[in-house]
Amino acid sequence: MQKTWFIADPHFGHANIIKYEKRPFASSEEMDATLTGNWNACVHKMDRIFVLGDFAFLPSAKTIKTVQSLKGYKILVLGNHDRHRSVNWWQKAGFEEVSAYPIIVDDFFMLSHEPMYLNANMPYANIFGHVHGNPMYTDCSAQSFCVSVERIGYAPIEFETIKRRLQEARSVKARDANAAPAEVA
Repeated sequence: MQKTWFIADPHFGHANIIKYEKRPFASSEEMDATLTGNWNACVHKMDRIFVLGDFAFLPSAKTIKTVQSLKGYKILVLGNHDRHRSVNWWQKAGFEEVSAYPIIVDDFFMLSHEPMYLNANMPYANIFGHVHGNPMYTDCSAQSFCVSVERIGYAPIEFETIKRRLQEARSVKARDANAAPAEVA
């Protein structure tokens, strides 16, 4: 059975991201090996994986080698650090699909690199990256889910897990909205 996975902000080859985001790695080589190992341990050849931006900070040849070392049908939504290369370049590098813009999956999930604006009345959920470990954003709410690697254990997260956690958050929100108001003394 084919599974769908998500990940954002791996920043392959980016030594400074370790410092900026307090990643638990001694070097970019260790980080890259861990990210690659975690990816290939869960994603199978026939699985689909969405990369929601900021894939790599490597020279072209190393970026291509990294893309090609990763399992799955890879779909890239360009992040702010990916845009110095064209959609066509990323496809030639090994991504099966590449989008410079957010995409919609299953008529409900808006996939983007940066978080998108959603109000409580909109019937959508946004899966995004970009914010890394910034505490101003939650990991999961009733309408959003952050897949920056810092928030998902440096490994891709399965779509079914995201859907379940979003549903749990919506259930809590509905329960809280339907709760009787507290009595004022």
